[in-house]
Amino acid sequence: MNKLSLLLYSCVAVSLLSCGRRTAAEPQTAGDSLFMKYSTLLSIAEYDGYTLATIKNPWKPGKLLHRYVLVPRTSDIRHQTSALPEDATVIEVPIQRAAVFTTVHCALLTEFGLGDRIVGVADSKYIKIPYIHEQIAKGRIVDCGNGLNPVVEKIMDIKPDVIMLSPFENSGGYGKTEEIGIPLIECAEYMETSPLGRAEWMRFYGLLFGVGEKADAMFHEVDSCYTALKQQATEAGDGRSVIVDKVVGSVWYMPGGRSTIGQMIQDAGGRYPWANDEQSGSLALPFESVLEHGGESDVWMLRYSSDHEWDYRELLSGHQGYGQLRAFREKEVYGCNVEQSKFYEETPFHPNYLLNDFIQILHPDIIGASSLRYYKKLKE
Repeated sequence: MNKLSLLLYSCVAVSLLSCGRRTAAEPQTAGDSLFMKYSTLLSIAEYDGYTLATIKNPWKPGKLLHRYVLVPRTSDIRHQTSALPEDATVIEVPIQRAAVFTTVHCALLTEFGLGDRIVGVADSKYIKIPYIHEQIAKGRIVDCGNGLNPVVEKIMDIKPDVIMLSPFENSGGYGKTEEIGIPLIECAEYMETSPLGRAEWMRFYGLLFGVGEKADAMFHEVDSCYTALKQQATEAGDGRSVIVDKVVGSVWYMPGGRSTIGQMIQDAGGRYPWANDEQSGSLALPFESVLEHGGESDVWMLRYSSDHEWDYRELLSGHQGYGQLRAFREKEVYGCNVEQSKFYEETPFHPNYLLNDFIQILHPDIIGASSLRYYKKLKE
């Protein structure tokens, strides 16, 4: 067993063993900050009787997206509004009933062992978690419809303590969803600029649901495994050059250099044509630009959604220009079928799993005995 295989085995072994708003003022005294190791958007401070979580606006530097005051259900301070900071949403913790509009947060709560606290979901057809569909069939979880335009009557009927959803730039708000008086938890971790920064948000969600210590332990394992894998990649030297994803419509959405995927390519030792780009989101590029700057990359890693595995012929049918890419010509294309894997459910809070795939693909000389988890080399 080589070093990478032994490292991955050790990480798996460790994992198995443990496992409304008001109007504006600051708190009167400073709280004890909860140390955040990687997150740049989230800060958490503990005060006498409550916890204050502050989320920076990822699209407007210097602005806040949201502040939350977490108050124990058993505490009388929740009735003393003058004792709580203003311009914040009060959340009674631990949360007992949640409407969860994203598959990744459904997955995290079930991993916490708190699937029974999910009482509503949105876009259930995109959630690949058997437990959720079993509970929907039994009537214990309600599908509230489209996440961007849910059926608010269904939400009100299930009486959730909170609604967990993802904010988007220039979304124009949440429509009727924010008018029914149920606190909205804005899950903005996907805008973090590092994989571990995104994963660290599990600590916030742990506090919300009363499993802070468990969440801290889980994150410590992820951090340890990711850091060890990154070191392994560093020792291996420069890896292969790579491009990511594919054309959608008339645009190729390439991860920005400061996106979590861009950072992960760097951590895996890969050479990425857009590594120096400062965008934390995706770059909307014409195919010609990708061909010019990344057409000679050694490897192409892409995600797709299908009920079967793609081959090169099917890939080429989506865009004839793909045939000009070196990775296509030399049959070095790796595909991740998100319909047949748990890519979206696992990787946001377990980036070490994905980093393992990246390292094996970008450093074929140190591929170990363990198989790729999400990506497969396209069949000819």
